[in-house]
Amino acid sequence: MSVTEGPVMQIAWVVEDIAAAEKFFGTLMGVQKWARMPDVHFGPETSTYRGEPADHTAHVSLSYHGDMQLELIQPVSGVSIYTEFLERGGPGLHHICLEPDDYDAALRDAAAQGIDVVQDGNIGGQLRFAYLDGAAAGVPFIELVEIGPHMRVLFDQLKKDMQ
Repeated sequence: MSVTEGPVMQIAWVVEDIAAAEKFFGTLMGVQKWARMPDVHFGPETSTYRGEPADHTAHVSLSYHGDMQLELIQPVSGVSIYTEFLERGGPGLHHICLEPDDYDAALRDAAAQGIDVVQDGNIGGQLRFAYLDGAAAGVPFIELVEIGPHMRVLFDQLKKDMQ
């Protein structure tokens, strides 16, 4: 039984220098436009890390390669799976993101299969996310998301602007 039947909608990297990573992906994949969001704060009211309230900040940059969303994350402050990742092995591929048809059911299925949620959060009621331990699949994390209507409009506009 799989946790989710939803599509892979994003590939993400954790980086030490977001500007340099944007330039690298421009050269590697021809991605020239990025939407950078500096100092995105994940607070203890809406985010957890390893079961405890989280408080961290990251620079985030989004782009598209065809229909695939690309995400770059540079941790700025606080402790998170992003800082943990850099400390363990430096920058690199961090997660793939799936959008299940039923987010809550996917989380229940993951728990029933013994797959731990390492970090989760809610961005303004428009994006719920949970990072699952993906070590057994050979990728550090698998992210599950539930995208609300306003965030969907934002992502659709970003995709249009990037093409």
